Amino acid sequence: MASKLLASTLRQTLLSKFTTTHHVRPLSTAAAAAVSADYHEDTDGITMKGVKISGRPLYLDVQATSPVDPRVLDAMLPYYLSRYGNPHSRTHLFGWESENAVEAARSQVASLIGASPKEIIFTSGATESNNISVKGVLHFYKDKKRHVITTQTEHKCVLDSCRHLQQEGFEVTYLPVKSDGLIDLDQLRSAIRPDTGLVSVMAVNNEIGVIQPMEEIGQICKEFNVPFHTDAAQALGKIPVDVEKWNVSLMSLSGHKIYGPKGVGALYLRRRPRIRVEPQMNGGGQERGLRSGTVPTPLVVGMGAACELAKMEMQYDEKRIKSLQERLLNGVREKLDGVVVNGSEERRYAGNLNLSFAYVEGESLLMGLKEVAVSSGSACTSASLEPSYVLRALGVDEDMAHTSIRFGIGRFTTEAEIDRAVELTVHQVEKLREMSPLYEMVKEGINIKDIQWSQH
Repeated sequence: MASKLLASTLRQTLLSKFTTTHHVRPLSTAAAAAVSADYHEDTDGITMKGVKISGRPLYLDVQATSPVDPRVLDAMLPYYLSRYGNPHSRTHLFGWESENAVEAARSQVASLIGASPKEIIFTSGATESNNISVKGVLHFYKDKKRHVITTQTEHKCVLDSCRHLQQEGFEVTYLPVKSDGLIDLDQLRSAIRPDTGLVSVMAVNNEIGVIQPMEEIGQICKEFNVPFHTDAAQALGKIPVDVEKWNVSLMSLSGHKIYGPKGVGALYLRRRPRIRVEPQMNGGGQERGLRSGTVPTPLVVGMGAACELAKMEMQYDEKRIKSLQERLLNGVREKLDGVVVNGSEERRYAGNLNLSFAYVEGESLLMGLKEVAVSSGSACTSASLEPSYVLRALGVDEDMAHTSIRFGIGRFTTEAEIDRAVELTVHQVEKLREMSPLYEMVKEGINIKDIQWSQH
C-alpha cells in the first residue's frame, strides 16, 4: 500500500514538473535549438517573438491558409506509412497503387471544376501554376503574341510574372479596378489587341474577397479568341467553379486554401480548343512533360480528398459562413462608427471580410489583437509596412488603407470565436481612439480634411 502511494505521489510530482517547465520535447537537438530560442510555453501563457499571450489565439486568417480537415489527413496517412511507392515506378505494386491514387485524386479535382481529369496537371501550388500560365503561354506563342492583360489587384506572383515578361520585351496592360474592386468590362474589351496572348484575372481576390464577373470576362475573351487564365486559389471549393461556363483556358488551384495540405496545387489546362505552354521546369517529363518532378502522392491524395469534401459540403459551408460573417459585421457596426467594408458587399465571398477602422493606426490595432490571428492583407506581402496595393488600387485613402484588417472565416470557425473576436476588436479600437487626437476633433465636429497642416 505504501509503495502504491509513493508511486502515485512520484508520478504526480513528475507530471506537474513536466507540464510547468516546457512543452513537447523536440525530436532532435537541431529542432530544440530552433524552437527554444524563440518559443516558451508555461501555465501563464505563450511567449514568442517577444509577444506574450494567454493562450493560442483564435484563428481568423483562413485566406492565408486553412487547417487540414481531419478527413483529408485520414486519406493521406496510408501514403506516408505503407503505400509509399513512387507513382512513376511501373514495375511493382507500390508504384501501381500510388499511381492509382494520383489518378483518383486527379479525377476528384477535375470533378469540382467541371473539367476532364486529363486537363489537370499537379504542381507545388498556385504560385507555380500562375508562373506556368503567364510565362509559359507567352513564351510558347512569343513569335505572334507579345501582349498580356491583367489587373492591378492580382496576386503578387501574377504581377511579378508579368514584370518578368516586361523585362524580356513583352508588353503588359494593368487594368484598374473600380472602387468596389471589380474591373470595367468595357476597359477590358478596349485593351485587347491583335497580339494579345493572354488575359489573366483573379476569380476571388485574396485580400478583399470580391468575385469578378468571370462568365462575362470569359465571353469577351472567346469573342476575341484570346486565352483566359484565372487564379482561382481563393475560389475553389468556396463558390461554384465551372471551366465551361467561365470559358477559361488555364486555371490555377491550391490545396491548402481548401482544408488540404500545403505544398500541392494544380493547373487546369484546356484541351479543346487546345492551349499550349512552355514548361518552366526541366527533368523527367512527368505530368505530360509540363511539370517535371516526382508527384508527391500523399499531398495529391490530400488535395483530391479536400476537393471531394468541398463538392459535398460547399452549400452548407457557404450558408454557415455567411451567417458568421453577418454576425461579425453587425457586432462590430453596432458598437463602432467609422467602420468601412473594403470591396463590393454584394459580389464577394462571405468568408473574407476586410474592414477599415477610421482614426486607428493599423499596426497598433494588429498588435493589440494578439488573441486573434488576423492579418492586414496578403500573407505574401504582409511583411511590408506599406499600405496594401490592392486597397490603393480601389482608391482607398492611405490612412484608411493602413487601418485595414482581414477577417477570414472558415469551415471550423465557431460562433463563440466570432463573438470573442468582436469583443476584442471593439475594445482595442475604442482604446486606440481614446488616445487619438484626430478622433477627438472629429467628435467635436471638425472636418479633418479641411485642416491646413503646417510644418515647423
